[in-house]
Formats: sequence, C-alpha cells, structure tokens
Amino acid sequence: MLNVSDVSFAYNGRHVLRGIAFGVQPGELVAVLGPNGVGKTTLLRCINAIHRPTGGAVWVEGKDVLAMSPHEVALGIGYVAQRSEAARLTVFDAVLMGRKPHIRWKVQEHDLSITDGAIRRLGLKELALRYIDQLSGGELQKVCIARALVQEPSLLLLDEPTSSLDLRSQVEIMRMLRHVIDDHGIAAVMTMHDLNTALRYADKAVFVKEGRVFAEVAAQEVCASVIEAVYDLPVTVHSLNGYPTVVPKA
Repeated sequence: MLNVSDVSFAYNGRHVLRGIAFGVQPGELVAVLGPNGVGKTTLLRCINAIHRPTGGAVWVEGKDVLAMSPHEVALGIGYVAQRSEAARLTVFDAVLMGRKPHIRWKVQEHDLSITDGAIRRLGLKELALRYIDQLSGGELQKVCIARALVQEPSLLLLDEPTSSLDLRSQVEIMRMLRHVIDDHGIAAVMTMHDLNTALRYADKAVFVKEGRVFAEVAAQEVCASVIEAVYDLPVTVHSLNGYPTVVPKA
C-alpha cells in the first residue's frame, strides 16, 4: 500500500534522510523510532508530499505522491502533525474540515454524521461547541486526530500522536487508533518517543539512526542491542503481558 523507496532529503545541502526504504500494508501500523533530529518528522512530510525528496520516491497505492494532485493527496492521506495552530473554530467545525476533500457543493448529512461519530469516539462531545483556541494541548491533539479520521484515508500519518496527552488519554487514543486501523484496513505510520507505547501497539518498528534505517523488525521481536545502538543507551528488554518493555539500565 505504502512503499517508501530509497528516499533522501536535504535542507540547504545538509542531508537529513539517506536512502530510507520500508513498506506498510493495509491494516498495519508501523512505528518510526529514533532520537531527536534523525529526520522522523521530515520523513512523514516527504510521504505526505509536503517536502519533495532529493532522491527516491514515495508510492501510495501504486501512485507516486509527487504525481498526485493536492485533492488526491487529501483524499488518500490523513496527517496529524506534531503541532497545530488553534484557529477560531469550534471543535465540531474543525473536525468537519477533514471532510473537505469529499464535499462537492455543500455539507451533506453523511458528512455531519461521520463528524459527530469521530467526535464521540475521541471523547470530545462535551467540547463540540467550544472554540479550539480555548482547548488544552491534549484536547487539541484529539481534535486533530478526529479531523484526520473523518477524511477516511487509506494511509494515516501520525507525528507524536500522544505527546500532549495524560496517561489515560494516551491509552484511549492508541487503543482507538489500533481498532480503526484494524477495522478499516488503514495503513498507518507513526513517530513516537515512548518506546513501550510504540512497541505495544505497532506491528513493526523502523529504527532510524543518522538519517538511515538501522533496523526494521516486528515490534514483538525488538531486542536490546538494536535500541542500545540507536539510542546509545544501555537497556534491557523484558516481556510484560506478552509485550516488549524497554528498561534503561541503572
């Protein structure tokens, strides 16, 4: 479904990504992991056609994203950025904006129903008429996720989707995303610094070091040696309730 093929990118001659390659299948959640500054956000922007790679290509459902129109990209790819501007819109209207690629002349009852469903699913019903510039960071993050979901994309990109959320909200969001990905066969890529959350919910982990793919491995099979090499930190990896748990050594 998604094929990232030998993608490179440079800012003003400084190489950020170097020959990145991996694939994502429908119903699969891939976590892109690595320290700050290795190009994780830049990679998502290349996949979403915000940045033009200096080498390689990104293919979504067999199409080069750079050959797709903005409307085609908006129909096929949902993107939740790490930071979003808070405009003077209500929560309901902000989420409804995600339906824009599907709306021809005017908003239909179907669009309103999908929007209401996403708002309820994200626990935002009581905030539906509040302006988003009055929300907390975590509440705004939920709005951004809801807006991406109402696009009904075939590919979902999530840049630190739980970064502003408390523990309970993190679990709720990740469980919900996992269900949506499974139920609708969405291919998804997320970046995340919380390794334990990432490995708990992802199918596969792509570890990036110095702009290159250091390792690509099933989440359940991640070992300490890979994490130590990527993060330059001694760790142990235990299995807890069937999931890998990363613990830094004292």
